[in-house]
Amino acid sequence: MKRPKQAFVSSPQTTLKTLFFLALLAIISSQLAIGQSVKRPNILYILADDMGFSDIGCYGGEVNTPNLDKLAAGGIKLRSFYNNARCCPTRASLLTGQYPHTVGMGLMVTMPNAAIQPGSYQGFLDARYPTIAERLKETGYSTYMLGKWHVGERPEHWPLKRGFEHYFGLISGASSYYEIIPAEKGKRFIVLDDKEFTPPADGFYMTDAFTDYAVQYLNQQKQEQADKPFFMYLAYTAPHFPLHAYESDIAKYEKLYAQGWDVTRTKRYQKMQQLGLIDKRYQLTPRPANVPAWNSATDKAQWIRKMAVYAAMIDRMDQNIGRLIKTLKANGQYDNTLIVFMSDNGSSNENMESRKLNDPTKKIGERGSYVTYDTPWANVSVTPFRKYKRFLHEGGMITPCIMQWPRNIRPAAGYVDGIGHVMDLLPTSLELAGLSANDLPGKSLSYLWTPKKTEPRTYCWEHEGNKAIRKADWKLVKDTEDADWELYNIKTDPCETNDLARNQPQRVASMRTEFDTWAQRVGVRERPAGKSE
Repeated sequence: MKRPKQAFVSSPQTTLKTLFFLALLAIISSQLAIGQSVKRPNILYILADDMGFSDIGCYGGEVNTPNLDKLAAGGIKLRSFYNNARCCPTRASLLTGQYPHTVGMGLMVTMPNAAIQPGSYQGFLDARYPTIAERLKETGYSTYMLGKWHVGERPEHWPLKRGFEHYFGLISGASSYYEIIPAEKGKRFIVLDDKEFTPPADGFYMTDAFTDYAVQYLNQQKQEQADKPFFMYLAYTAPHFPLHAYESDIAKYEKLYAQGWDVTRTKRYQKMQQLGLIDKRYQLTPRPANVPAWNSATDKAQWIRKMAVYAAMIDRMDQNIGRLIKTLKANGQYDNTLIVFMSDNGSSNENMESRKLNDPTKKIGERGSYVTYDTPWANVSVTPFRKYKRFLHEGGMITPCIMQWPRNIRPAAGYVDGIGHVMDLLPTSLELAGLSANDLPGKSLSYLWTPKKTEPRTYCWEHEGNKAIRKADWKLVKDTEDADWELYNIKTDPCETNDLARNQPQRVASMRTEFDTWAQRVGVRERPAGKSE
């Protein structure tokens, strides 16, 4: 008679050993998976300077930007992405993920010889708030910066002191694209790492030079640190004044802009409709009273030349972005690189004749010239919106925003309605690097390409006494030149043509209270005349 088979009964020791083995196997397997398929992405932020909403091809412009257009086609394009309406405040938020006042950049940079007055308008980044480079460097990222810094003029505030391992660029604001002009307001510094760099007498053009070093750093990363992810921040000065460009690029546009600003603006508006960027909610704002009809404009040849040079500067920037993309692909870095492109503020209607830096014997665009393209063409650049850089109506603070990450962002047809702000870029980067961003006012933008949901956001702005708050679909705004606060439903009236303030006084009062609470928290100060410091 056969004995029945005994069931196997494990001892407590056997069970613990088995569980330990399975747990160890799971850990090893997960680590292998991370190494093979969840490698942290490279991050590349590209910032244009003083470029309007409708200037590039995929946002309605006639300027030739095939590389940006292709980048946009391979990723997502946002309708409503905000900056801080001016160079320094935007860069401060991009670098720190904070409102600019919080980190000392409520206004502009202060000169090195100025007395330091700590606080929300001190004119350089507050060291208590880490930059994106400092945060990412701690977790193993290589960190590079090229281009315009403009958040600290003193050497102790330069990029290498704020987390970047290598830097080549312009510490200061606007500058000639060919040289350092001794007579320009304040001393301009071009810097390589932490040493002053003197441009060669011939063959130097700033947009190209920034890209030359960017390509060098990408190749260096591939050769020496291929196992590490990198963060690169490339802040072009194009198309910020002075208007400087190669004659070969300018020649592409002079005949085109003979049509004038009225026709150009109308054609942009029509193209934006054809692209699906705008719909019937976007009412083309009228030509401002201080802009003459093209038919009555004088000095047409000079006006045409100005816009042709401005377009050529954007064209050259796009060519250089093409060089970057080519390098990324050649190095095998492209597929796992998040690329974000945007502008630091709306178009600039500033006129700089008072600086007396223009040599009238030089053609506009040549070395020695120093001109701006002024209000008539700036109004074209912000199509279909109104107002410009520094102001807090949409034209001054809304920017094209392109995001591409071949490995993780599925190309989206059309344009995305999700709302974002420049200070959201740092928490986005921290999330991708596996770090917490709970202590920041901005939120990650990953909801734009993942199934995650996001709550309606509230953003606030103040610059030179201009004020705004956007809460979900509603925006309350008052520029210093405005008689009173204006209220707009941005969802139904994105061009701010129908002021609802008188119809909704309770909403105005509630939003003003929320703005005032924010302003007190971040350190907005008012002068007796009402203009902020």
